[in-house]
Amino acid sequence: MTIPDRLAAAVQSGRLLSSAVDNVRSFLQAGLPEWARASIGELVDAEAWSELNDRFYRFLEFGTGGMRGRTIGVRPTAAELGGNPGGSPAHAAVGSNVLNDFTLVRATIGLHRYAVRHLAATGQRGPARLVIAHDVRHFSRHFSNLAAATWIRLGGEAWVFDGPRPTPQLSFSVRWLRAHAGVVITASHNPPHDNGFKAYFDDGGQVVPPHDAGIVAEVNAVPLGALAAYLDPSCPGVHVLGAEADAAYRAVAARAVLDPAVCARAGLKVVFTNIHGTGAVHSVPLLEAAGCSVTPVPEQLAPDAGFPTVKSPNPENAEALARGVALARANGADVVLATDPDCDRMGCAVRNRAGDLELLTGNQIGALLTEHRLVKYKELGLLPAAGTSRAATIKTFVTTRLQDAIGEGHGVKVLNTLTGFKWIAAKLRRYEDQLRRALGPGFDYEAADLPTRARLLQEHSTFYVFGTEESYGYLPNDYVRDKDGNSACLMFAELCAWVKARGLTVPEYLDELFLRYGFYLEGVINLYYEGASGNARIRRILESYRSRPPAAFGEVPVTRFQDFGRERIVDADGEVIPAQDLYVVTLGNGYSFAARGSGTEPKMKFYLFAQERVAAAADLPATKARVRATLDELSRRIEADARARAEG
Repeated sequence: MTIPDRLAAAVQSGRLLSSAVDNVRSFLQAGLPEWARASIGELVDAEAWSELNDRFYRFLEFGTGGMRGRTIGVRPTAAELGGNPGGSPAHAAVGSNVLNDFTLVRATIGLHRYAVRHLAATGQRGPARLVIAHDVRHFSRHFSNLAAATWIRLGGEAWVFDGPRPTPQLSFSVRWLRAHAGVVITASHNPPHDNGFKAYFDDGGQVVPPHDAGIVAEVNAVPLGALAAYLDPSCPGVHVLGAEADAAYRAVAARAVLDPAVCARAGLKVVFTNIHGTGAVHSVPLLEAAGCSVTPVPEQLAPDAGFPTVKSPNPENAEALARGVALARANGADVVLATDPDCDRMGCAVRNRAGDLELLTGNQIGALLTEHRLVKYKELGLLPAAGTSRAATIKTFVTTRLQDAIGEGHGVKVLNTLTGFKWIAAKLRRYEDQLRRALGPGFDYEAADLPTRARLLQEHSTFYVFGTEESYGYLPNDYVRDKDGNSACLMFAELCAWVKARGLTVPEYLDELFLRYGFYLEGVINLYYEGASGNARIRRILESYRSRPPAAFGEVPVTRFQDFGRERIVDADGEVIPAQDLYVVTLGNGYSFAARGSGTEPKMKFYLFAQERVAAAADLPATKARVRATLDELSRRIEADARARAEG
């Protein structure tokens, strides 16, 4: 029986999805390399229908973080391994729903076509310019070279780095080189078998409407048969970036520090880990230049695509910071700082009054930095003491409400955006464009220093003070247009030194915020559902929330249900929030939660929010315990309800 016959029989028996068969047939007919055909044949011979469904049921889609997914199959074939079972496979997994040479080239062609069309529409001349960075993951260097070669064969101009570099450096470099687009090959903190393709536009921010939809349309229009001519990663004419690009980015990242002498004065001792990723390229020299004594975690310093010392290279997980915490206990360090593989996120552990180290959540880190930077900006005269509606902090809807309270307490505007730092970057572009229009073509925005930007933006637009999201992402200013783990390390080290100089610990400083603004506590539920069947479960949860919104959880009734996909919701700038499958549920006890499908991982996410006023410091411990118990019970009920909805 031929492969097409066996595929047809598998569909007939219900073992293979019809969409998967359609995509398999397209691959077989596209004239792709023999190893790819052999890999499909192996899976069919083994009757690995679940694997084929997961690999082929759809084409990999752009989400909040671009295109991200498996690059190594659950069941790698011999043709893919290429005789290298102990290391990286010879080839990325064949399939339409995985990141491989085919889906990456297709995305690159679509991005180039859109860039060329955009240049023509805006009256710009010359070839489309692309900058590409990559992290340490399996196939990252190969994918970087392949994207550059494809871009050049299409008539464009391309730059690549001479080795792994962090995502925020790519964001900066797009602006520094005046490129038209950028790409980072990374899957951030995902498991080792994943990789991704993050697309950026000419402002250095990830693509947003209308560009995202336009790029997706161009990508979808690229036939598989057109890919064979672009599968060779070797190509002359690629520009290579090295020391000069590093120095330019590092100079900008260093501007995150507002008090350049505070770390040296406090004698701050830092343990740092990049969890086998790109963070050490810049974070260590930046921290040392700021006056910190830095000790890297030696077992996690070298780049390694397998992330061998951790279950997950995610700095929000205690396990990923365990070696750093142990080292800090041994050498008496004040703080442990950790970045994820592409160094756009930062997690930490801090000393408490008992002398032990405790982890902070992304919400807590963001709140502490928001308060500290607002205080410092006022001290430096960059903001008026009473605040101003012409300055803004920006956060996502799923980030702690404590940051709303802090911004409001300081008299600045607080903007909430959809999940994904691209929406924060879109605001920065809007504010920059407003200022450029006000001052005319002779004004050089790139040459303006921070005090000049602060003054002019408050006069003519909105001055961006700080941006953060709960998933450990922070951005100090608008010189970079994506969250920046290097700058985050600097900002948090400065905060720790400032707190130390006051004779406090960071947890005590956080308690000061709770006493001033109220006690806020957050929780998160992650329900992982992989593959085609998992995607169906996530869709059932999302669709059932819309068709049958929850009415109560235990004895606590739902008092408000917001559907961001159907309602018209406006932010503090008066701009309409784009429609999305995001739901915000408010309960009768004042607690609330948000529900959404992740744009970068196969999971359903729930974000829980609790708050309660605190009358006096003596009441704080009891308030914390009571709120935590109530939130834990609510979390159990939300999860049980969601799992039931997932099964239909």
